[in-house]
Amino acid sequence: MKKFIKLLFSANPVSITFGSILLVVVSFLIGIPIFDLIELKTYDLRFLSRGHLEPSPAVVMAVIDEKSLDTEGRWPWPRSKIASLVDTLSQDGAKVIGFDIGFLEPDENSHLKFINELDQRIETLRISDKKLADFINESKTKADNDQILADAISRSSATVILGYFFQTSKAGLNQQIDQSEIARQLDRISSSKYPLIIYEDKDMNMSPFLNAIAPEGNLQIFTDVTPYSGYFNMIPDRDGVVRWMPLIIACGDGLFPPLSLLCVWHYLDRPQLMVKVEIYGVEGIQMGERFIPTDEMGEILINYLGPPRTFPHYSISDILHGKLAKGTFKDKIVVVGSTALGIYDVRNTPFSPVYPGLEVHATIIDNILQQNFLNRPQWARIYDLLAIIALGLLTGIALPRLSALKGLLFASGLFILHIMIARWLFVHSSVWLNIVYPLCVLIIAYTSLTVYRYFTEERERKKIRVAFGRYVSDTVIHQMLKHPEQLELGGEERTITVLFTDLEGFTSYSEYLTPHAMIGLLSEYFEEMTKQVFAQEGTLKEYVGDELMAIFGAPLEQQDHAKRACAAALAMQKRLRTLREIWTAMDRPALTARTGVNSGTMLVGNLGSSYRFSYGALGDQVNLGSRLEGLNKMYGTEILIGENTARLIEGSFLMREIDLVRVKGRKQSVHIYELLASTGDPLPKERDQALNYYTAGLEAYRKQLWDAAIGHFEQIRALWPEDQASRVMAERCRMYQMAPPEGEWDGVFEPLTK
Repeated sequence: MKKFIKLLFSANPVSITFGSILLVVVSFLIGIPIFDLIELKTYDLRFLSRGHLEPSPAVVMAVIDEKSLDTEGRWPWPRSKIASLVDTLSQDGAKVIGFDIGFLEPDENSHLKFINELDQRIETLRISDKKLADFINESKTKADNDQILADAISRSSATVILGYFFQTSKAGLNQQIDQSEIARQLDRISSSKYPLIIYEDKDMNMSPFLNAIAPEGNLQIFTDVTPYSGYFNMIPDRDGVVRWMPLIIACGDGLFPPLSLLCVWHYLDRPQLMVKVEIYGVEGIQMGERFIPTDEMGEILINYLGPPRTFPHYSISDILHGKLAKGTFKDKIVVVGSTALGIYDVRNTPFSPVYPGLEVHATIIDNILQQNFLNRPQWARIYDLLAIIALGLLTGIALPRLSALKGLLFASGLFILHIMIARWLFVHSSVWLNIVYPLCVLIIAYTSLTVYRYFTEERERKKIRVAFGRYVSDTVIHQMLKHPEQLELGGEERTITVLFTDLEGFTSYSEYLTPHAMIGLLSEYFEEMTKQVFAQEGTLKEYVGDELMAIFGAPLEQQDHAKRACAAALAMQKRLRTLREIWTAMDRPALTARTGVNSGTMLVGNLGSSYRFSYGALGDQVNLGSRLEGLNKMYGTEILIGENTARLIEGSFLMREIDLVRVKGRKQSVHIYELLASTGDPLPKERDQALNYYTAGLEAYRKQLWDAAIGHFEQIRALWPEDQASRVMAERCRMYQMAPPEGEWDGVFEPLTK
């Protein structure tokens, strides 16, 4: 438990992951305005990606469009035209006519005004004539457009539903409305209240509904002939887009439905209608067998079917002049309103920023009829929280285990997957799930972990530079920075080459040197030798006394590790010759070095303990490399290599086989070779002849032809007097002449010392 708490309160992937999740969960619960706004935009994009849906054939629109204005004159028209429209739609079989138009003030009719003035003048002149009075009254009746419309509504076989609006804020009122006027207005729409409200908790003392201050209803003359009125209020979101429609507005002591809902109710022959209220708020509206789900305030998400003109539009001028086929409106809900530019109710919707309010009402009617609702159920919030946690955890678990590219691909995959799931549920199940907050946790966790990884890798790079800066070249360090995991404690088996070099006789010389002079000499020697190792991108393992050990082929893998090691050995030999000349001039000892090079499978890596470890190599082949360095003393050579190395460099370097030996501590014998030069540096002719004699002498030696072998080795002394190996082999042959090997001799020589 303490370890887990420590993880949470220190900088590491666990604490970063949990911190990211906690930050986004808190933001989700309190709501961040900018994130909520972005979520609304993703909601709109889901509509656009879903595309167009077919509307119900039961809903059509009678519109005041540009064609109607050109034919019938500018708006507003005399209400006698609206009366003619009601008559025509009714006669064609329309079942419900809903007006997205308010008849809030008397019709301005100049003819009626003139007749009234004429009537008053006749009364002033005290003209009494029954026929004239009847004519005046008849003219008034014909000129009273409000009465004409009221009569048309009264005789209509279709149910006519009037539209009105609520004042929902004091800011929308030009002046204070008298309470008696509010009461009169409420009385006019009282017959359209929800008839039944069912509360789960009868003692519920809160009002979850949207409250209005006062209605702006139709004239009494119209509400007397039809008791059905529905509001056409729409409340846009903060970005001005209409996504919700309130199906319940509370005013006075009643709950009132919108125009669209009343149209459906009457179309379905007025089934039982009730509002269901749970403890948390409104559950929805029951209309017969149909249930309309809402949010806790009684609002419905509008499931837009497509862009403007998704529903059939019929120009009122075509309707009035009989240009449509008979039965066009039979058994239809006809919503009447304006779509002409400049006089209609413009709404911003997910499909278009210029969308007729009339078509919004048609959309809600269609949603209720087809039971095609968008839902944001109560469990959606739980799902959103789980999505935030899941995406955060997946990112936190996977990212530290993946490379930068794979991590980016993984995070991108999660990003796209969440969007696709949310879109699929929106399109196929009509469920609105949050996209933004889960993606936020993914982005925050990914960014934080990437930054953490960057700084951690910088520390790892520094660690590598510190650990290897004095042991390998800059080129090798650059390559190792790509794989910092190699610094972990442990190792791996790999075929590599090791190089051991030691100064001959340095111990005896050190007796005559002051400590300061000895350190100066060694420092100069090691610096020059290390340069040759680094030039071949080798790894300096260590300095022990006057011995240097280097590794080729690790930690950076090198296919030509044996060639690099041999090239370094020859370069070290050449550089030491130059140093000898300088040291001789300075009255310093003329030192020589012995070098052993061997290749094979070895254990390489960071070896040691959790307290201290260093990079190195272990194994039998490493030990053999050290033994080869020591064998130089016996044969008088400077560079000896093992048979594995000889096989790997064949064709690239000149070498001669020296002997077949079984070094101390090993059961297996090994052919050893002297490294002479690279193939690009030919040897003198005498040296070539000497090497041929040595090969012949070694062959005779293995056949126990001692005289012949001695003869060949002696020939070398005339051509190459400095060669010690031929002298050693000649002496050994004389020894075997005196005491031949017993039993079956395999030609293997076993040195008695290391």
